[in-house]
Amino acid sequence: MLKKSNIVVTGGSGRFGEVLKNKSKLKYIFPTKKQLNILDLESIVSYLKNRKTKILIHLAGLSRPLSVHEKKISQSIQLNIIGTSNIVMACEKLNVKLIYFSTSYVYPGIKGNYKETDSLLPSNNYAWSKLGGESAVHMYKNSLILRVSMTEKPFVHEYAYADMITNFIYHNEFIRIFEKTLNQKGILNIGGPSRTVYNFVKIDNPKIKKKYLKKENNNMPLKASMNLNKLKKIIQKF
Repeated sequence: MLKKSNIVVTGGSGRFGEVLKNKSKLKYIFPTKKQLNILDLESIVSYLKNRKTKILIHLAGLSRPLSVHEKKISQSIQLNIIGTSNIVMACEKLNVKLIYFSTSYVYPGIKGNYKETDSLLPSNNYAWSKLGGESAVHMYKNSLILRVSMTEKPFVHEYAYADMITNFIYHNEFIRIFEKTLNQKGILNIGGPSRTVYNFVKIDNPKIKKKYLKKENNNMPLKASMNLNKLKKIIQKF
């Protein structure tokens, strides 16, 4: 049984981090940015060592708006690639299990139903930055990379794409699945059933308005859905 001090979570002040604090039945420890600075390797090593950490869940980084990754490339590289590389080096030094949150957007987004072993080709800088983090985590065998598709509840936008197929799942529902994967290693897709963003949102918000990705000039993937067969086999054991 893992003790409270055994599981450290970076990025506790983020959207999913806040839900994890309030909804999870497990006990995690959430260091502040001052206590654990992902851009300072010595800071990471010192914090993890002092708390005899067994598992580090790495949520910290730069996410939305996606446009910030196009406008502020250095910030994206610093936080999502260099910061993650520092996390990996600290975990390797102390033999701490690392769980890294990546994104379904690392897949090409052309055909959908992507397996963990399929080729990768991000369509925007955010996904490239997350794949950069993955590259470092791949080198450390005591790790788990989660390619995730999740969002807040209620849905934060007035519109939802009616032609973008993904595996969105709400944060609170995601937690129940995620915590069954803590002992896994390698790469794992996590999300809900494949469907359009509009069909996902309208279940809880029948008044959501439709929007079409094909009509917009952006670099979001149209068919970023993932194959969840590997996840289903893990869940069936519980």
